[in-house]
Amino acid sequence: MPFFWKPYKSDVTSFIEELKAKKPTLEGEQRAGRALLWDKRVDRSAQVDDAASNVAQQPYVYQTQAK
Repeated sequence: MPFFWKPYKSDVTSFIEELKAKKPTLEGEQRAGRALLWDKRVDRSAQVDDAASNVAQQPYVYQTQAK
């Protein structure tokens, strides 16, 4: 191995490190944004009620129902 060898760093990794250096609050903002949409508690009783309220779809939607 040559004396001047250094490990490879991709362009994407360099870009992300540069972005984090310019804006140190970036990770906190990302976590706050994720918490807004994804990190929610699941209401199991509401899930059960929703599943129970589904109506089965007929095989061919556009066919009129024979009575």
